[in-house]
Amino acid sequence: MKDRLNALVPGTDVNVAGAADGPLHGWTFVAKDLFDVTGHVTGCGNPDWARTHQPAKRNAWAVQAWLDSGANLVGKAITDELAYSLSGQNFHYGTPVNSSAPGRITGGSSCGSASAVCGGLTDLALGSDTGGSIRVPASYCGLFGLRPSHGCIPIDGVMPLAPSLDAVGWIARDIEPFIKAGEVLLQETVDEAKLPERLVVFEDTFALTSESSKAALEPVVSRLEARLGKAERIMVGEPGGGLAEWMRRFRKIQAREIWSVHGAWISEVRPQFGPEIAERFQWAENQSDQDAERAKPEREALTVRLSELLQGGTVACLPSTPGIAPLLRASGEDLAEHRSNVLALACLASLAGLPQLSLPLAQVEGCPLGISLLGEPGSDASLLAFSRSFLQEAS
Repeated sequence: MKDRLNALVPGTDVNVAGAADGPLHGWTFVAKDLFDVTGHVTGCGNPDWARTHQPAKRNAWAVQAWLDSGANLVGKAITDELAYSLSGQNFHYGTPVNSSAPGRITGGSSCGSASAVCGGLTDLALGSDTGGSIRVPASYCGLFGLRPSHGCIPIDGVMPLAPSLDAVGWIARDIEPFIKAGEVLLQETVDEAKLPERLVVFEDTFALTSESSKAALEPVVSRLEARLGKAERIMVGEPGGGLAEWMRRFRKIQAREIWSVHGAWISEVRPQFGPEIAERFQWAENQSDQDAERAKPEREALTVRLSELLQGGTVACLPSTPGIAPLLRASGEDLAEHRSNVLALACLASLAGLPQLSLPLAQVEGCPLGISLLGEPGSDASLLAFSRSFLQEAS
C-alpha cells in the first residue's frame, strides 16, 4: 500500500489477510505500532526500542480478534515515542497528515492510526488511549473514537505505558463500521434495548474551550437535550483547583507508572528521544512515589463520584478537545498550553476508567471538532447504540 500520508512506520511491510468470512470481512485496518503482529518488531515509535526488541511471537489480542472477524491488516501505524505525547509529531518518523484539517496536527499518540483512516488508506484502525490518545486524534480528524471502560478489551500484546490508565480503543470514519468493529472488540452485540435516558453537562469542561469552539458545540448539546431532556449542569472539577487539579494528579500517577514500566530500559539503553519526549521522561523519573500515592485516594473518590453520577442510564457531555487541531507551525509554548487543557478534559475518563465516545459533530473554521459522551463503567455498547440512534434521528 502506498503511504501518501506518512501514516505508516517507514521500512515496514505488514500485510496479513483476515478470515475468509466474518462481520468485518473485506474491511482493512492498521494497528498502532504498540500492537504486536507475529513476525514483526513492535517499534513503539522509537528506533532504539525497535533495535533492542525481538519480533513478536503472536498477535495482540485485538489484532487477532479483527483478523478472525475477516478484516485485513495492511500496516503498522506511526505512534508518538512510547505513546508519551498527544501531538502526533514523531521526532524520528515525521508527522502523519491530517486530511480533514490540512496544515494541522492529527493529534497523538494514535496519530498514524487516525491519519490512515481519515485519509482513506484504511477503513478502521486500532489504537490505545492512556490520557486521550484515541479521543484527541478522533476529534482533530473528524472520526469516531472510543476509549472503552478500563479492562473491558484485553490489552494482551500491547506495549504498556501506565497500566492502570491504558485502554485499547479504535477509530473509524463511519458509524456502522465503527459499531461492527466495536462489537468484535467488546464481545457484545450493540442494540437499542438500553439507551441512555438522562443527560448531564460538565459546565467547567466547556469553560476550557475557545469561544468559537463553544459556539460550534452548543447546537449539539441542544440536540442532545431535545433527545434526553433538559440537562443537569454541574461542575466536575476539584473544588478549589478545578479540572487542572485532576490533571496534575493524573500526570503524577501516570508518570510513576510509566517510570516503573520503562525506567530500567531507559537507564540501560539510553535511547535517543525527541527533545519533548526526553524532557517528559526526565520529568517522570523525578516524580516521587509519595506524590503518586497521595493522589490515589482522590482518584478513588472521583471514580466513585462519577460512577454514581452516571448510573441508571445517565450520560455526561463534554468537549473531546478544547479546540480544533493546532497548526503544524504552532510554537512549543502554545502546544504545551493546549496540551494541558486537553489533559484536563481527558483525565476524567482515564482516572475513573469510564468509557468516553468522541463523535465528529462540529466544525470550526472548516476543521473538525469532536464532542464526547461519557458513561458509567460497562456502558460501552449503550453509548454506541445511542450514537447510531442519535445520528439516524438527525439525518
